[in-house]
Amino acid sequence: MNGRLFAVAGFLILADVGWAAEEVSPEKVDYFEKKVRPILVTHCSNCHSADTKPAGGLRVDDRNGLLVGGNNGPAIVPGSPEKSLLLKRSTQKEEKRRMPLEGKHLEPDQIAVLTQWIKDGAAWPSVRVPKSLGKKRPEYEQLKKTHWAWQPLVNPPVPTVRDAQWPRDTVDQFILSKLEEKGLKPVADADRSSLIRRLTFDLTGLPPTPEEIASFEADRSDKVVEKVVDRLLASPAFGEQWGRHWLDVARYGESTGPSRNIPYPHAWKYRDYVIDAVNSDIPFNRFIQEQVAGDLLVGANDKEQNRLKVATGFLALGVKDVNQRFKVRFIMDNVDEQIDTVTRSVLGLTVSCARCHDHKFDPIPTTDYYALAGIFTSTENASGLRNQMGGAGLAYYVPDQLVRLSGSVPPPPAETVEKLKAQVAEAKKAWDSIRGTPEGLKRAASGLPVQREFRDKYDKVQAELLSLTDPAQRGLAAHGVRESKTIADTEVRVRGEAEKLGPVVPRGFLSTFKVPETKPVDVNQSGRLQLAQWLTDDKNPLTARVYVNRVWSHIFGRGIVSTVDNFGVNGDVPSHTALLDHLATRFIRDGWSTKKLVRTLVLSHAYQLGSGATDDHRRIDPSNSLVWRHAPRRLTSEEYRDAVLASSNQLDRKHAEGSPAKALRMVEMRDNGPEAKGIHDAAEKSHSRSIYLPLLRGVTPRSLEAFDPVEQTLVTGKRENTTVPGQALFVLNSGFIRTQALALAETLLKNVNIPENERVAKVYQIALGRSPSEQELARALNFLASYESDSREELLALAREPKTKKVTANQAKKPEETPADPDQIDQTGEALIEERIHAKDAKSEAWLALSQALFGSAEFRFLK
Repeated sequence: MNGRLFAVAGFLILADVGWAAEEVSPEKVDYFEKKVRPILVTHCSNCHSADTKPAGGLRVDDRNGLLVGGNNGPAIVPGSPEKSLLLKRSTQKEEKRRMPLEGKHLEPDQIAVLTQWIKDGAAWPSVRVPKSLGKKRPEYEQLKKTHWAWQPLVNPPVPTVRDAQWPRDTVDQFILSKLEEKGLKPVADADRSSLIRRLTFDLTGLPPTPEEIASFEADRSDKVVEKVVDRLLASPAFGEQWGRHWLDVARYGESTGPSRNIPYPHAWKYRDYVIDAVNSDIPFNRFIQEQVAGDLLVGANDKEQNRLKVATGFLALGVKDVNQRFKVRFIMDNVDEQIDTVTRSVLGLTVSCARCHDHKFDPIPTTDYYALAGIFTSTENASGLRNQMGGAGLAYYVPDQLVRLSGSVPPPPAETVEKLKAQVAEAKKAWDSIRGTPEGLKRAASGLPVQREFRDKYDKVQAELLSLTDPAQRGLAAHGVRESKTIADTEVRVRGEAEKLGPVVPRGFLSTFKVPETKPVDVNQSGRLQLAQWLTDDKNPLTARVYVNRVWSHIFGRGIVSTVDNFGVNGDVPSHTALLDHLATRFIRDGWSTKKLVRTLVLSHAYQLGSGATDDHRRIDPSNSLVWRHAPRRLTSEEYRDAVLASSNQLDRKHAEGSPAKALRMVEMRDNGPEAKGIHDAAEKSHSRSIYLPLLRGVTPRSLEAFDPVEQTLVTGKRENTTVPGQALFVLNSGFIRTQALALAETLLKNVNIPENERVAKVYQIALGRSPSEQELARALNFLASYESDSREELLALAREPKTKKVTANQAKKPEETPADPDQIDQTGEALIEERIHAKDAKSEAWLALSQALFGSAEFRFLK
């Protein structure tokens, strides 16, 4: 179907709009109104309109609804009556399947009317299109010339500085030059223990071990920092830490979210793709190309081709309202989500603001939005889901709408498959026969409708059959995208309403800025490949700028442009415009290498500054935008959890296989249901790094939720950072924190011959990466002695109580048998109790408390 021709048909566009529109004759519109619409209203609208729950997802009350169709595909193909499902179903020989199912079937003359209407192009009354659509706006042209972000990249000269000894890299010259202009000097360098801790967390998301700290402090060679940086860059943990940064931007989640939360059981494959790509230092331009158009790139073998298909999960794993009853709205909402994700993440622009009208601030007209939309309407969102109002069980799951991966598995036993097919057919028949009937709606003894048992049985046998026959259930599928069966430009949706079609806009890219020698969209493809190439062109003024700014913000705590996701007019201006371009052009020359960029930044003198401050510094530059010191930052929720596990020696550093979510079926998951409970339980039992925890939308692991985990619905280059009482309460009361504090305490107490002061020094080295001061040592020893004494008395008093008294796990591991009367305790039994208390439990309690206090300290939670 030629979208350009048929979308324009039926719309009278005023000449001053500036569009070449094909005018539909008044006679054809009159024919539709007098003969076609009455048929649709009388015989079809009761089941297939906006006022109903559209059966099969089909609407007949708007033209786009007919063109897109329902669950079985387009209902009409303008110009081709023989291909139009509307006519096929209306003339179906099988009585039970002929439309309409209820009421009188269509007469031959009515079929003839519909046939002629479709043959003539399926004319429809026009939609009023705003006169401003497509017109040039003078203010846009001015912004294109003046806004800094849309100007071509330049390689600025490196400034000279008065203190020529301070810079270690050209980056430092740009920083120092600005400071000297303001009459400021950088603060002193960070101490070595702070620097090794900062480097290790920033590059790997983990704390350095005491041995790594000792080695770094003992090595006084000129290249010691370089050696540490190169070791950390080569660590698998680098990909886990920096892959997490990209997953924030990619709004990664393992379920759909909103109204009906359907799991994405194969999402972990995209997560692993990102981690592996970062560790392999795949050039960032290639990284973007793979995620936008991996299915259109050629892999060297099946394994590589599978990797490229999985990469397109970037476009498929967004939020979806599967409960949206109108298919055309579901499609356009998903297209909008993809446009927003691509343009915010790569370009730092809010292009989705132009869905309903020209962008209010940036020079992005509505026509630009729909030029991009045509690329994504020509792309199938192969997430494995469809929309359906009020579906149950596997109603939302469509196995064919997943990306198929190459590979083979042994075929299932044929007899078993046939047996299950028969059971499915029988269960479906029983379910269909009772669904909605008076008998089915009666309440069973359980309180649920009688029909629920029939539906559950149908779901169960259907799931069993899928587990044997569905390639997705056997590991050969992923969430991603692929080319649509229909490749075509799309229409402007007037005021953003999916059903109100305006003129067709040719597929293309933004007109906001120029990218010389841009390849046009291939008319035989969606255009995603050309979009990916346009995004990553060396001459694109935004992509490299946006990415190096993201990297800078993770290294320095604040972007050169503080609004890392918005480079538009409403975004911030760069604190160091020349430095941003210097880094962007250098990044491109270095082959778009993330590791080289990170290495450059962390080896700069600016990065290695201390976090101290003076009144003059704070007065002149309170936000530290000029980088006169290294800004302290709080650990992210993942870093905090991983640091606690690493300190207790409980962290499993291996790459976790899959995700607990991969065992979930693609059915609705209630937030308080058994599936959610299972996910929470799996997260709490896991000792893997936090990036491998199940991350379903709305089911945040409890060990992460207190410290501002990422919002999974939108591109997030900079997380929220709050300080609220709940965080302190979490550290005080969390079972996770107390369990890890006990594990650390028991590790420290294993060797009973170590003096208490040495044990205190060791826990400080483990938790904070340094030795305690004399004052801290004295205070810790006093705390331990006091706590142990109090705990001993409490435990002894508890042991004297009747044995029916409940004892907490931390207070006593295995209470001895004691007489019911505490005044007649056998002296031998009391001695044994006291021995156990003195030997272990009271001391464990004290050390648990000290370890927990260190986990809750600001020094543990913050980097300086």
